[in-house]
Amino acid sequence: MLDVMLETLRMLRTPEGSKALAVAAEVAGGEPLAAASALRARGFGAELSAAALTQASLRERAAGKFGVDAAGMFFTRPGLEQATRAAVADRRAARLAAAGVRTLADLGCGLGSDALAAARHGISVYAVDADPLTAAMAAANAEVAGLSDRIVVECADATSVPVERYDAVFADPARRQAGRGRVFDPKAYSPPWDFIAGLSGRVPRTVLKLAPGIDHGLLPPGAEGEWVSVGGDLVEAAFWCGPLASAERRATLIGDRAVAELTGSGLRRAPAGPVGAWFYDPDPAVVRSHLVAEFAASVGGRLADPEIAYVYTDDPADTPFARRLEVTDVLPFSLKRLRALLRERGVGVLEIRKRGSALVPDQLRKDLKLSGPNSAGLVLTRVDGAPAVLITTTA
Repeated sequence: MLDVMLETLRMLRTPEGSKALAVAAEVAGGEPLAAASALRARGFGAELSAAALTQASLRERAAGKFGVDAAGMFFTRPGLEQATRAAVADRRAARLAAAGVRTLADLGCGLGSDALAAARHGISVYAVDADPLTAAMAAANAEVAGLSDRIVVECADATSVPVERYDAVFADPARRQAGRGRVFDPKAYSPPWDFIAGLSGRVPRTVLKLAPGIDHGLLPPGAEGEWVSVGGDLVEAAFWCGPLASAERRATLIGDRAVAELTGSGLRRAPAGPVGAWFYDPDPAVVRSHLVAEFAASVGGRLADPEIAYVYTDDPADTPFARRLEVTDVLPFSLKRLRALLRERGVGVLEIRKRGSALVPDQLRKDLKLSGPNSAGLVLTRVDGAPAVLITTTA
């Protein structure tokens, strides 16, 4: 089976394969049988047509991660799911280059996103992946990008790489297993966690790309834990070790036009107080990096419950680190009372947020029997330990 997939990749990289990919890009997105028929009508065989259409579909999906570069890259479905977004990889590579890194061992390179970014910042990369097809695609992507002179890709076991030869190490352990989906226990990573955690002892300048739910307790002594969101979606954690660390905790928010960073110890406690006129729902990178107290200080805010990561102020404050809504009502949770209030205001569309509540939003919408032309926000939470409902504006 592997030989067949490698042969298919080779076929796609021939002049005939390039033509098939170009036609597939034109017809992709339509009815599958019609698209396949269109390629065969142009003289392409069934096998090449199917492969080209698969790549066209994956390239279309990859545009959100890789932008225009996706149109010329090669993907597998699992590889695309775990691939680093181009914007995240570029910021990481820029930081490595600024730290003086000139050679990098990329362990578990996947389809090559981080290797490509590093090479574009002038770093020479030795990239390995244990899967032969993935390694072959990473090499193909390096060639398509014109970076083969800076990236060497091999199919190899990451644990066999003499990492001490390089200025820095970047490791992205596999966090998915065939037939099992995502792996949440670091002990089940590939390479195993003991090997990954030991890299910083061999090469001080080590960066580990990890799942955003990684336990803070696994952060190596003196390392920086960074949590990254893109467009409000939490996408990864990164542990920056040795001289690469410049903060204890960092939340990095990458938007369409700007990047915002918040740093701190991750140990502070935000002050508690009453619900204010303004409600803030912090970005998930802020919450997961344990920087809610630092965020609250940045807006002069407080928590209405010490265990709930919602922040309140009396006056509005602009911030890139949270969504701000105006609070119109605060009441203890009562389905009957809430239904009557929303009906009185003609609310037919409700945006529901929850933290610290066992209620299921979809079921609550049904139970409220909403109708009317107006919209509102609803926050299911706790205030000083007691279940509460906030009604907010929507924005």
